[in-house]
Amino acid sequence: MVQRIGCLLVLAFLGLITRASGAETYNLVTGEVVSGEVLVASANDLGVQIKVGEGEYQRVSWAQFSQEDLKKLAEIPKLQPFVEPFIEVTQAERIARTEVPIKPPPRLERPARQSLFGALFSSGLGLFLMLVLYGANLYAAYEISVFRAQPTALVCGAAAVVPVIAPIVFLSMPTKLKPEAEAEAAGAAAGAPGAAAPEGVPAEEEINPMLDTHVAHPAGLKLAHEPEPAKPAAGPVTTYQRGQFTFNRRFFETKFPGFFGTVRRDADRGMVLVFKCSKGEHVGDRITRISANDLHLQVHRGHVAEEVVINFQDIQEVRLKPKDA
Repeated sequence: MVQRIGCLLVLAFLGLITRASGAETYNLVTGEVVSGEVLVASANDLGVQIKVGEGEYQRVSWAQFSQEDLKKLAEIPKLQPFVEPFIEVTQAERIARTEVPIKPPPRLERPARQSLFGALFSSGLGLFLMLVLYGANLYAAYEISVFRAQPTALVCGAAAVVPVIAPIVFLSMPTKLKPEAEAEAAGAAAGAPGAAAPEGVPAEEEINPMLDTHVAHPAGLKLAHEPEPAKPAAGPVTTYQRGQFTFNRRFFETKFPGFFGTVRRDADRGMVLVFKCSKGEHVGDRITRISANDLHLQVHRGHVAEEVVINFQDIQEVRLKPKDA
């Protein structure tokens, strides 16, 4: 009995000495147990050396360590980069590592619940809208006062005290006629058939066609006479003589552009051209064609219209005059 106790004490003393010297016990996945000191300086991607005794070393790969031993070795800062790839991560740990914290965005605080008018008057925008509506109410009152012929001060004052309702009331009222308008309306009603004669005037003396021979009976027939249109005044005669002007195509297109169209302008309406040539005189109202050497003038002989060819070399004088001159 005493021998057993002594052996246990010796083993405990040896264990204390081993722990003090940095020796650890590692359970490998192969079932082997290795006790010794891990040499951190010898660690690489393949494994690490363990000093199992005096002068004895054993190299153990990382894949041979159990998960518990790998986690213990990961606590050593220099071994953590080599050990971490071999540590199995559970599903819960993976979720904890990859979990993204969701931070709610900042939100504006909603104002306290209140009535519509309270909400309008509690904000700057609401006050601005109320002022705009109040101004529109006054402007509508002004327009209604003009439309219904009511006093502007009365309508606008009522609209300022009782908005919206006062303009509606004045708009529903009939238009207020002025005394002159009432008199005109009464006169129009009196002139209507079957209307009574004004007070103080006998009905038989209201219209008496016998008082004047020029007074026409209101029930008599009348002939419409339209004033005759005033005849246009005869314009001046303009004369162009050879020597003062060169008669060519440019001259006629520049001086008489209105005589080339079928419709005569106001300035040339009622005017004719008189060509004094070496072989006679031609009066026309339209130049139908023109070339570099001659022109075609439309003349009227009685009720027949014909064209006359006039050479520029034969023209001695051109006059622009009214048709009736």
